[in-house]
Amino acid sequence: MESNHDFARSLALLRKEKGVSQRIAAKELGISQALLSHYENGAREPGLLFVRKACDYYHVSADFLLGRSMSREGATITADELYDASAEKGNTLRGSIAATLNKKLLVNSLDLLFDLLGKVGSREAITAASNYLSDAVYKMFRHLYRAGGTQNEGFFSIPANHFLAGCTDADMTYSEADYLDALSLQAKEKGKDSFPPMNNDALAQGYPAACQSLLQIVHNTGERVNRAVEGRKK
Repeated sequence: MESNHDFARSLALLRKEKGVSQRIAAKELGISQALLSHYENGAREPGLLFVRKACDYYHVSADFLLGRSMSREGATITADELYDASAEKGNTLRGSIAATLNKKLLVNSLDLLFDLLGKVGSREAITAASNYLSDAVYKMFRHLYRAGGTQNEGFFSIPANHFLAGCTDADMTYSEADYLDALSLQAKEKGKDSFPPMNNDALAQGYPAACQSLLQIVHNTGERVNRAVEGRKK
């Protein structure tokens, strides 16, 4: 199997998410608990029949179970299919230099972040980081959408009251917890050496263009947060 590690991890996580023991899951999947344990720890690879049963049991696609898609339904999209506005030469957002500058800082930094996560190799960490950042984009867009006060909020599936009550913030918190759990598990299972070097020299050498954007965000955020903390002390 091409992605045995991803399959084993997904199989174990889906069972825990379903809230059933190995014994119960094995019985309902028609195999022994020992064999399911081997599948979940990557010691053995299942046949096609078991993969189909597991997909039906956990209500996910084979692509998701095998680690080929982040969508449970199996919808896939490749990086080449995504529109990349940053690739357009001379791209300035509606003539706003400030908007273009900040966008480039974020785009470059996210490129660097996800490249580092790709080298770490934890699909769970990548998914959690994506969920956290997607929540942030969702919040900023929805606040902008609401600002005019005349637009139909049926455009969003999350009810307005739930959004205003902080449900998206809660999802960000859970996503951050998932991110920390995934990184901790990676360090425990693969060791600290599975993480690429991230000191200033290593970043500057590996990402000569994007590194400056990340360092600018680190600096700006540090200044802003420290000012806020000092302001509360006065």
